[in-house]
Amino acid sequence: MRSDPAHRIGHQVRALRIAAGASGGELAASSGVSRSMLSRIERGLVSPSVETLDRIANGLGVPVSRFFSDQTSRTDFSFVPAGKGIRVDRVGAVAGYRYELLGHQLSGNLFVEPYLVTLLPEAEPYVTFQHPGIKFLHLLMGRVSYRYGGRVVKLAAGDSLQFDATALHGIEAIEDGPVSYLSVVFTMRD
Repeated sequence: MRSDPAHRIGHQVRALRIAAGASGGELAASSGVSRSMLSRIERGLVSPSVETLDRIANGLGVPVSRFFSDQTSRTDFSFVPAGKGIRVDRVGAVAGYRYELLGHQLSGNLFVEPYLVTLLPEAEPYVTFQHPGIKFLHLLMGRVSYRYGGRVVKLAAGDSLQFDATALHGIEAIEDGPVSYLSVVFTMRD
């Protein structure tokens, strides 16, 4: 891909259009930009005006700034091979709960932390976890009773929960072990 601005913007417009599942004609119609002009923009033959870019962005449902980000050189990516997550010794961690960090993502103000949590044989129920953010939990193995505030839900392998983590929550009873689950916490940075 050529590196001049018209080609970079054209490449982004085309990539976003394809990601949206829109044909050139569909995007032309939704944005009010002629099909031939859109084609010339995508091929990097013209430098579109800010007004034209705004119309295309509206047609795609994205901010205009998306045309200026270099998606091919993004570095906000993490890959963790099976069994290679980072063991995390958490301050104040509950005995018998092993945390394995599976990734780490900071995108704008959104902070995402996925963990594989394994309950070791000495693990005891613990229902007073409480922290900022939204938590997604997916039980991989075992059966537990999980408390969220005043509610208790029975979870088996394959079941999921998502909730506001500022409420007290945690495993109330281990019904059948071994137990492991995926826990993903989403928080906003100030």
